[in-house]
Amino acid sequence: MQQHYISKCECHIHSLDGGLAEATILKRIEDNLYLADYNGVKCTAFYHPLLARYCVDDVNGRIGDNVHDGR
Repeated sequence: MQQHYISKCECHIHSLDGGLAEATILKRIEDNLYLADYNGVKCTAFYHPLLARYCVDDVNGRIGDNVHDGR
């Protein structure tokens, strides 16, 4: 069963060369792959346990309006 949640948090952002900024983790897509929103851009993210933060890929991980969510 997938967990659906919204969590605003400080994340490492790809377009900021890994700098920190607030993003919203919208839902879990699969094991350690999440749908995120950063400045209105929906994109992929993953949780990095050594950094204890999400890493948001707003450059290569951009997602269109139709997202396959495993249903």
